[in-house]
Amino acid sequence: MYDKDNIFARIIRREVPAEIIYEDDYVISIKDIAPSAPIHILVLPKGEYISFHDFTEKATSDEIGHFYKIVRKICHDLGIEKKGYRVLSNIGSDGMQTIAHMHLHIIAGKNLGKLVN
Repeated sequence: MYDKDNIFARIIRREVPAEIIYEDDYVISIKDIAPSAPIHILVLPKGEYISFHDFTEKATSDEIGHFYKIVRKICHDLGIEKKGYRVLSNIGSDGMQTIAHMHLHIIAGKNLGKLVN
């Protein structure tokens, strides 16, 4: 069940401040407050989706397509396409998801090393 009081829902409602990178009617993107690289951006659908699985199951094809086009636009606008970047989503407890609102991390600005040791 979606928690309407999770930190991302509160950011979307402007109850908690965040440094916004991009926003439209369906997507918001913010800087991560604890970055793991020089560039660490979070991209969130504004709808009440718990995880990647929940989002891809319940969102419309238009919402999903728009979301991923915005992820690409943000990467392009940041100028990280040439050197490379990582896009990832933590899902569930084993995936280390700490906030139950679907979001992707865009991480770049240094050599990111191996994904999993």
